[in-house]
Amino acid sequence: MPKLSSINIQEALQSIDAEWQLKDDSINRAFKFKDFISAFSFISAIALKAEALQHHPDWENSYNKVDIKLSTHDVGGLSTKDFELASVIDNFYSALK
Repeated sequence: MPKLSSINIQEALQSIDAEWQLKDDSINRAFKFKDFISAFSFISAIALKAEALQHHPDWENSYNKVDIKLSTHDVGGLSTKDFELASVIDNFYSALK
């Protein structure tokens, strides 16, 4: 799987929620929940989906906040896997609202 070009990245950004921010060679998004259990439940659900896709995010959890960073380490930047997982995360988060 190849690293995406700048043009491909800009196109792919249009397919995910505007809350995702391009930063260096990754896309990042912050999520906020009502409490720790809600945040941790979100992380657990995403972990199962990420494992099924064989693509694992970098993330941090602090009480009710979850920060997710997606990048494909094997290619040293962004690939289609990152945008596929971002879309899965977006859909799951939207379903929680």
